[in-house]
Amino acid sequence: MEFDLQWLLVGLPAAFALGWLGSRLDIRQLRREQRESPRAYFKGLSLLLNEQQDKAIDAFIEAVQNDPDTTDLHFALGSLFRRRGEFERSVRVHQHLLDRADLPAAERQRAQHALAQDFMKAGLFDRAEQAYQALVDTRFDSEARLALLDLYERSRDWQAAADTAAALEKSGMGAFGHRIAHHGCEMALEATARGQPEVAEAALQRSRQVAPNAPRPLLLAGQRALQAGHAAEALALWSEMRLKSPETFHLVADEFATAAQACDQVDAARHTLDQAYEQAPGLELLSALAKLDNTDLAHSPALLGHLQQQPSLSAAQAVLAKPVTEWDEAAATAVRAAVAKAARPLQRYRCAACGFEGQRYFWQCPGCLGWDSFPTRKIEDI
Repeated sequence: MEFDLQWLLVGLPAAFALGWLGSRLDIRQLRREQRESPRAYFKGLSLLLNEQQDKAIDAFIEAVQNDPDTTDLHFALGSLFRRRGEFERSVRVHQHLLDRADLPAAERQRAQHALAQDFMKAGLFDRAEQAYQALVDTRFDSEARLALLDLYERSRDWQAAADTAAALEKSGMGAFGHRIAHHGCEMALEATARGQPEVAEAALQRSRQVAPNAPRPLLLAGQRALQAGHAAEALALWSEMRLKSPETFHLVADEFATAAQACDQVDAARHTLDQAYEQAPGLELLSALAKLDNTDLAHSPALLGHLQQQPSLSAAQAVLAKPVTEWDEAAATAVRAAVAKAARPLQRYRCAACGFEGQRYFWQCPGCLGWDSFPTRKIEDI
């Protein structure tokens, strides 16, 4: 059968026309999709700025449906779900991204980081730990290690916390020595509770090496020495602690006096406590000085002067412990001043709506402008 050239002359223009028409339809469809996707995205952004999160989520869902390959829309949607506390939906969005085989490595790490945040916010700490561990040695390494440090401290896994903090310090994220020292102190306390004194001692030694100026390892070491009957060693450790951290010394003032009496170093201890009191006056130091004199805080000759200089309920309570027959006008005046100072913050009205406080009653709150939001009774009477 012979081929008719007329069909060729007709078919070629027809095929060209059909191809051109199809390309125009594809271009129009593409343009329409491109117009619809940004429109939905900007609509969601506008709603989000106007704090209309429900409508913003609907707009972003529409945008994702129109352009499912856009990762930024998925991240925006997942972040919105997380902020609203819808962690299951947020996890689903970020897990969907991770399941995509065509996702670039940088975007995959970003999705892994977002997923770890979802688990952390949801309180799923074991899954959050796994997610963050997958980010170690990536561009999210620092964020992952900081989050892991927080997780290990929450779960009281002190060895893992110390190792993570050391890695962070090695990477240049800052100084973590004092934090690592706290981890060692916690390990020492746990070892002591298990009846492992050697392990506890080793942990404290490491803490003192990693943070020589940290007060807590010296405080615990002194307590261990006193419990073991080495009172002089305890005094030496606490004296060193006072030089490095004077504000911490009051925590062991009473034990310091006990150790001084046990090793017959009362005069030296009194001199140390007097110096500490001059630097930072406190009832704990006065009580320790009274203990060295074999009396109690209520009969300390310095108590009244302390109460007059630093009125507080604790000092007033110590004065009130004395028999009434031993009172004088100066003591009564000092107690009244201390009580007045302590009562002053409670003699206010507090707005039930915003917490604004005032010395007089307001019908309209100056803070939130709410009407009748102040209870008619003062704070101390509620």
